[in-house]
Amino acid sequence: MTGSGDDYAPHPHIGGRVAALRALAHWRADGLGAPRVVVVTGDSGSGRSRLLTGFLMLCEPDFRKRLPLEEMDPSTVPPEMAAPAVPAPAGLTAAQVLWLLADHYEVNATSVQGVFAELAALDEPLTVVVPDVDRAGPVRAAGEPERLVREVLTPLAAIESVRLLTELPRPLAAELAGALPAGTVQVIDLDAPEWADPEGLVRHAQAALDPGFGAPELPFTVDPAARLALGAAVARRAGTSPLVVQLAVRCLLMAPEGFDPADESVLPTSVGEALDLHARRLGADPRTLRLLLAPLALSEADGIPVQLWARLASAVAGENLSRAFAEGMLLVGPFVQPEEQEGPAGAEEQEGSADAEEQDGGRALVRLFHPALGEEIRAGLPDVRAAQTRIAMALLEAVPEQDWNRADPYVRDHIAGHTLEAGVLPQLLTDPGLFVHGDPVPLRAAVEAVPAGELGAPARTYLRTAPLLTRTQVPVVLRAALLETAFVEDGLPEYAEAIHGRLGLDLPWRTLWSLPVPGVSAVTVGSVPRGAEPAVPVAVLVVPAGTPGARPVEGAEGAVGGEGETGAEGETGAEGETGAEGKASAEGGGGAVGGGGSAMLVHGLVRADDELGDVDPRQILRPSEDERAAAPLGLSRGADYLRVWERASQEVVAALISDVPFIDADLSPDGILVVATERGAKALRIRPAGAAIAS
Repeated sequence: MTGSGDDYAPHPHIGGRVAALRALAHWRADGLGAPRVVVVTGDSGSGRSRLLTGFLMLCEPDFRKRLPLEEMDPSTVPPEMAAPAVPAPAGLTAAQVLWLLADHYEVNATSVQGVFAELAALDEPLTVVVPDVDRAGPVRAAGEPERLVREVLTPLAAIESVRLLTELPRPLAAELAGALPAGTVQVIDLDAPEWADPEGLVRHAQAALDPGFGAPELPFTVDPAARLALGAAVARRAGTSPLVVQLAVRCLLMAPEGFDPADESVLPTSVGEALDLHARRLGADPRTLRLLLAPLALSEADGIPVQLWARLASAVAGENLSRAFAEGMLLVGPFVQPEEQEGPAGAEEQEGSADAEEQDGGRALVRLFHPALGEEIRAGLPDVRAAQTRIAMALLEAVPEQDWNRADPYVRDHIAGHTLEAGVLPQLLTDPGLFVHGDPVPLRAAVEAVPAGELGAPARTYLRTAPLLTRTQVPVVLRAALLETAFVEDGLPEYAEAIHGRLGLDLPWRTLWSLPVPGVSAVTVGSVPRGAEPAVPVAVLVVPAGTPGARPVEGAEGAVGGEGETGAEGETGAEGETGAEGKASAEGGGGAVGGGGSAMLVHGLVRADDELGDVDPRQILRPSEDERAAAPLGLSRGADYLRVWERASQEVVAALISDVPFIDADLSPDGILVVATERGAKALRIRPAGAAIAS
C-alpha cells in the first residue's frame, strides 16, 4: 500500500517505491510464484521511467557497487546476476529494437521470424528489460509504440524462456497482458493504492523545497517547520503524481511573489491545473501560456531551436505573440527545459549548410519539462491537425530560398513529422532537395506511415531507396547519387536532373539511361564499327528470347566478337577486393551469350537514341585486355556493392549499392559502368576523382 521501508535507507535515485521495488526484485530473482512478465504502468508523470532506471542500477553489476546496498531494504535488492538485455527503444523503430536484441544475444537470423525462432532455441533463460516504450519511433504520429508492443514485445513475451520487464501506458499494458495466457503477466500500476507511494511524494516535495538541495532561500524554504508543512501539502494535493509535485515546486520557486503557503487552493492537483494556476498567479491568461508552449507540445525529437519558438507559437495562435514571449519567460519557465545540442562532429555537410555553420558550437534547443505537459496541451487544442498545418507552413517559410541545405537542421529533418500529423505530407514529397538533405531515418518513418495509394511517384522512389540511406547513414553526396540513379530507373529523369542542376553537389556519377528489361542475365560493353566514322559504343544485354528488340542467339560461340581476348583472371582491386575487370570473351563469362532461349539486346552505351539498326553480334568489338589494363578506372565487386577505383591512387571514386542484388556489371575503358539487376540494366558515367561534374 505504501512505499514505506521502515528504518532502511531509500533507493538514492527513486527515494521510495518500496512495494514496487520488492515486486521487481522478486521477478529478477525468479522466486517462487514470480511472474515471467512484469509491466509497469500508470499515468504519464507517475514515475514509471524513474522506477525502471533505479531498478536497472541494481541489476548492473558495476553500478550497484556504488549504491548503499547494506543500508537498503534487502527485499528491494535483487541478487547479483549478469546484467539483463536492455534494448532502449527511444527514437527507434520496432524493427531496430528487435535487431538490437538479436545483436545482444548474437543470433544470426536474417528475418524477424528467424530472430524469434533463434531466441526460443537458445538454451538459457533470457532476461530482457524494455524501458520508455512510449518514446519509441523517430516520428510521433507514426504509431511506433503500438507497433513495438504488437510486433516485438508480444511475440517476445510468448517465448517461455524469456523473462520480460517493460513499462507501458495503460492501454498498451492492457493489450500486452490480454495477449498472453492468464497468470503470465503482473501489472504494476503506480497510481493504484497497493503501489502508490504517498510518503515518498512527501519526501520528494520536502527535499525539493530544501535550500540544502539547491532551492533558493525563501521564507517557506529556510524555516524547517514551514518547509515540512508545505511539502506535505504539495504532496497531498498532488495525489499519486510525482510530476505534479515537481511542477508545483518549480512554479513556487521560480515565481514566489504573492504565494501564500497557508492557502492549499493555489497548489495543483493535476498537470493542467499546474499550468492554469501558475498563469493566473502571474496575472496572465492560461490560454496564452498554453499557446506559448504549443510548439513544444507538437514538436518532434529532443526539442525545437530557440530561434524558431516564437515564430511557431505565433503560427499556432494565428496572431503575433512576440510581445508575450518577451514578457513571458517567467511564465513558461517552470514548464520548459533548455538543451544544448553539440554540433555534428565530423559531419560531411556542404559549405554554407546550417550544420556546417554550427560545427564549432552547439545548438540551443528548448523542450517541455515532461512529455505529460505535451499531452495536456495537445488535448486542449481545438484542432491538432490544423495547428500542425500552421507549424508546417511556418517551417517551410523558414527555409532560405527553399534551399534545404541551408535550412535549420530541425526544419530539414523533422518537417515531415509535422506534415504527417497535419495530413499534408504527400504534398511535400516532390522536392528532391528534401529527399537528399533530410535525415533519412525520420523522413523514411514518416513516408512509410502514409498509405501507399496517397504517395506520388517521387515519394515511391524515395521509399524504395530509403533502406539504403538508413542502413549505413550514408553522407549527403551518396544519398543524392543513389536517389539520382533511382529516379532514372523509375522513369523520373526530371528529378535526377534537378539533383544535378539545382543542388550543386559533386556526384560520383551521372546515370545516362535505364532500360526496364526483365530477365537480364549478363551485360558487357563494346563498340560497333561504322566504316570511316567513329565506332558507336554499345552495351550488350543478354535477355530472354522474345524480348522486344532483342536478336535471338543460337549459341555462345561468336555471340560477342572482338579480338579473341580472354578475361582478366581476377585482378585485385582497391582494398584487396576481387576485380571484375576484363569480362570473358565468347569462350565464357558475362560477355558470352549462352543457349537455352537467350537473346541479345544491343543498346547505345552513351546515348539511348543512338541509331544502331539491326546489329549482328559478330560486328561487336570488345575492349582488349590491354585497353582495359590501361584504363584509368577499375571495377571491383562485392556481395552487395560495386566499387570503381582509380588505378593510379587506388582511391575509390564511386560506390554503388542497390536494394536488389546485382546480377552483372562491366566498366568501359572510358569509365561508363553498365549494371544489371532484376529491374533491368542501366549505365552510369563515373566521375574520376577531382573531375568536374559529369555532363
